[in-house]
Amino acid sequence: MSLPARSSIILASLALAACSQAPAEEAPLAGDWVLAGDESNLAFVTVKAGQVAEAHRFDGLTGSVSADGSATLTIDLASVQTNIDVRDERMRDFLFDVAEFPAATVTTSLDPAAFAALKTGDSLIQPVTATLDLHGASGEIATELAVTRVDEGKVKVATIAPIIVGADAFDLAEGVEELRGLAGLDSITGQVPVTFSLTFEQQ
Repeated sequence: MSLPARSSIILASLALAACSQAPAEEAPLAGDWVLAGDESNLAFVTVKAGQVAEAHRFDGLTGSVSADGSATLTIDLASVQTNIDVRDERMRDFLFDVAEFPAATVTTSLDPAAFAALKTGDSLIQPVTATLDLHGASGEIATELAVTRVDEGKVKVATIAPIIVGADAFDLAEGVEELRGLAGLDSITGQVPVTFSLTFEQQ
């Protein structure tokens, strides 16, 4: 075999070896995404009697992010869990009035290009302004979220700091007062910190 031919074979072999060792390019963060409910959580904290803080959660969460960046999170208010059955019932009936307002929804619009370069393990901080529809009222919420690419088809979105939701802003003050009276408490705060960690899977 001539020297030029042998050199060509060696170079070709080296090129193939280099390609086989290079990591596969990850799929872009595009397309439609759906909330993985069993890997997501949304919690809130109430303070009663001026100093007793208690953590609660909602178990019924659904959501999606479409290819154009339109994002929706729906919270089943009847799924509230406070670890006290009678308090769950009172929140459903007197605070959230789930018979008339069964769900709260959060909607926002994201820029898909902002997340295009995320690789597995990468995260970024994204300012977000969202609309919360709750108990027949609507209001804007501005916050910052940490967005992390968990793997090729999974992304986690989490609050960096608690979001403060005021009862007055969503016509819940009367319900808070009714809960206070039923529980025989001096006070229940109307400002509620909310945190969440949401996992979305690519479809």
